[in-house]
Amino acid sequence: MAVYTEVSDDDLDQFVAEYDIGAVVSCKGIAEGVENTNYLLQTDRDTFILTLYEKRVNPAELPFFIGLMQHLAERGLACPTPIQGRDGVTLRTLCGRPAAIVSFLKGVWHRRITLNHCAELGPAMASMHLKGADFPLTRANNLSVSGWWSLFEAIRPRAHEIKDDLAEVIAAELDELERRWPTGLPVGLIHADLFPDNVFFLGERVSGIIDFYFACTDFMAYDIAICLNAWCFEPDGAFNATKARLMLNGYRRVRPLSADEVDALPLLARGAALRFLLTRSYDWLNTPPGALVKRHDPMEYYRKLRFHQGVGGPGEYGIV
Repeated sequence: MAVYTEVSDDDLDQFVAEYDIGAVVSCKGIAEGVENTNYLLQTDRDTFILTLYEKRVNPAELPFFIGLMQHLAERGLACPTPIQGRDGVTLRTLCGRPAAIVSFLKGVWHRRITLNHCAELGPAMASMHLKGADFPLTRANNLSVSGWWSLFEAIRPRAHEIKDDLAEVIAAELDELERRWPTGLPVGLIHADLFPDNVFFLGERVSGIIDFYFACTDFMAYDIAICLNAWCFEPDGAFNATKARLMLNGYRRVRPLSADEVDALPLLARGAALRFLLTRSYDWLNTPPGALVKRHDPMEYYRKLRFHQGVGGPGEYGIV
């Protein structure tokens, strides 16, 4: 989440009047995240999230994201539910941007990840995968192998501004992953961005999952690999195999993993690390001045990529 587009009071009042959600009390920008403009919208009836979809989001794909959240909410997953206007429409236009209002989920996300958080994440992620199994729409993962080269070419000329040999390291890894990327693993709807700031907790329990705007159709084990990177490294960069084991065991209690999925985890984790190294590098080099958004250090994912390159097998992730 972030703020790229400022919304005037008059524009906001006119937009909200198209819904039956009450009158605006306050509307505050949310600085976390990198993709879309988000506001915490308080009316005299309830609290909502107002999202304006920025240029990186393809408007043609928005019905997929909106429909997926509706589908998962109907099946009992705690996630943002798109709010319909008085005319039954959920997707509208505000300040020249596609925009929608979704329900507000109670809970907090944790910056300090504990063993319990990882243990709770596993079954929540597996439940999300199962509940999305009958969603009728599909969306290719344009931030997987097929999309990495074009993203790399966009940063290659300035990659040295991040690290002297970054372009050489990425090019070699792209060649390796393209050659070895698995095929035939179970496919389904994945979140593809399940970082701690997208998982809310109330007490010790997961209370909701948010931000489905990278969701796509891909290997379900790839979602797990993303979480190995996002949840199982300590602030000093050390990998915590106990956190990984708890997450993986929790997942497998809800959705068992095939032997092929387990064997593929080290390679998928390398791919997930490279994906975020690429997108973080792009954002680091291209975030516009003055944007109310926090840039994320790409070198964090450079170091994670290097770790996964040295992993000898899935046992090093705590799985048996």
